[in-house]
Amino acid sequence: MNRRRFLTITAAAFATPLHAATPVWQGTALGSAASIRLAGPAPRTARLWRKVEAELTRIETTFSLHRDSALTRLNRDGHLAYPGPDLLALIALATQIHTATAGAFDPSIQPLWLATASDTDPAQAETGWQRLHTTAEELRLAPGMALTFNGIAQGHAADSIAALLRAEGYDNVLIDMGEIIGLGPTPWQAAIADPTGQTLAEIPLQNRALATSSPRGTVIGANQPHILHPTRRPQWSTVSISAPSAALADALSTAACLLSRAEIITALSHFPEARLETLA
Repeated sequence: MNRRRFLTITAAAFATPLHAATPVWQGTALGSAASIRLAGPAPRTARLWRKVEAELTRIETTFSLHRDSALTRLNRDGHLAYPGPDLLALIALATQIHTATAGAFDPSIQPLWLATASDTDPAQAETGWQRLHTTAEELRLAPGMALTFNGIAQGHAADSIAALLRAEGYDNVLIDMGEIIGLGPTPWQAAIADPTGQTLAEIPLQNRALATSSPRGTVIGANQPHILHPTRRPQWSTVSISAPSAALADALSTAACLLSRAEIITALSHFPEARLETLA
């Protein structure tokens, strides 16, 4: 599992025509391009975008692997006192998905990622989600262990921004943080493409999230697919899953790349509102 997946979901069209003054925000979220589009004119968007950027900065300070975040401190020190609610919530969700996917979703693969990226022996990587000790007071890693939430944190960022926008009174919005959320009274259309750019499907999104994973959309080390696991190998070129939350869709689409069709159906049975949209 992991690093950033090559996400090929793009906003295809509104269900209704765009207004000429449609406000759009563009920036980055956890190192990847991100955007927000509001359906129609909106006052005070400068203030709104400042709030969006502040929320994304807050999320970066928890989950980024490339700055002094809570996650980098945990990986560096092997323990973290009083982890915040975002980190605890994602650990709880990751544990559910780890169980539902028979271990295919495993944020403890960071040592495997680092070994593969540097062309060193991946057999030396220390992995195993069950080796994480979690309480509200402390997270503690087993020796040699390190975590990455790149297979779920982008979805969490999208969910957090969706909650912020709803609280601000904006409920007709397209959010793209790598995973897409379409909010509003009418569906937004999202096109799903494979790594070659070929369109596989168009999915209507109405108060729902969509995530796509393509293992060979990015390669690491000696031409290895970037979705990694100690014992499994990618089974599919492109997997798309929709769900009520982007974090759930994100993690399930990542894990599903490593599963057979039957295993994917079994995993989704644990999350009845999640749907397999494409499998290629």
